[in-house]
Amino acid sequence: MSFNNTNTDILIAGAFAAFIVDILVYPLDTIKTRLQSPEYKKLYTNSSTNAINRSLFRGLYQGIGSVVLATIPSSGAFFTTYEGTKSLLSHTPLPTPITHSVASSIGELVSCLILTPAEVLKQNAQMVSRSQRAPTSNKIFDGNATILALKKFNSPTQLWRGYTALAGRNLPFTAMQFPMFEHLRASIQAYRKRKGLATGTLWETGTVTAISAGSAGAVAAVVTTPIDVVKTRIMLSAADSEQPRGEEQKRIVKEVEAQGKDAKAEIEKAQQAARGRRAGGLAVGREILRTEGMKGLFRGGALRGLWTAIGSGLYLGVYESGRRYLEVRRTGAGEGAAL
Repeated sequence: MSFNNTNTDILIAGAFAAFIVDILVYPLDTIKTRLQSPEYKKLYTNSSTNAINRSLFRGLYQGIGSVVLATIPSSGAFFTTYEGTKSLLSHTPLPTPITHSVASSIGELVSCLILTPAEVLKQNAQMVSRSQRAPTSNKIFDGNATILALKKFNSPTQLWRGYTALAGRNLPFTAMQFPMFEHLRASIQAYRKRKGLATGTLWETGTVTAISAGSAGAVAAVVTTPIDVVKTRIMLSAADSEQPRGEEQKRIVKEVEAQGKDAKAEIEKAQQAARGRRAGGLAVGREILRTEGMKGLFRGGALRGLWTAIGSGLYLGVYESGRRYLEVRRTGAGEGAAL
């Protein structure tokens, strides 16, 4: 389907789609993060029965403020880059699926630069327990959890620690999803035209796009779950990734000397622990496989597939409908078939 959109149309449609999806499916993302965390059993299951406890479902909107603020510009940046690169590559002899994969991958690299700090902060806020929040913080959209998570970071650079992990997850995901999505959408549209069912309405555009994007997204999400688990672990450890220094070193020295221990040795231990927490994605993946097996690498996979099916369907459905609506509103073309 061909649209005649300006960059402003794309930015507005992408930002609006991101906002809608964040509000609607954020609780599922919070549950997924908690399922994939290394402290899942300790925090969210009963030690005697291994059954899930109610803590898993509390504070499901913790951290949403930061991700909404970042997702809006990052989504606009993604779609602007994606559409521009796709248009540029359409004049080359590259096969269409390769064009869509390359365009979506470049879009993700740009988008992740904006999104990473918010994603790191969001996932740490999602793990803030009820006992850590202020007693009066019972709001659905609890900003207190975000503030508590932010206090864990000694340096702003820590918030970008998960960029490689985020890009490492999103690149294969989008490289798989977008070719499948574009193919499914074109196939459904062609089928409807052959059967004389095509209406050309805004509703049809959104529905066909949502079904295609949701189906493709679910498949790509399940396949890339191990990468997502590794990304979650790296981001949750980002706040602890700095070696102790300055006031932190003074605190350690004071504490260990009061206990009659060797301060230098204790600082070295803390530094070694910090270096271990900064392990790369491959090392984290191996550790999960060693301690939890394949089940650990695919933890939350079914929920991730469901969340992505709903999220991608809504996201791309609203985006495509939105940019078509903006084109019609701006140009006045096809007003009769717009709704």
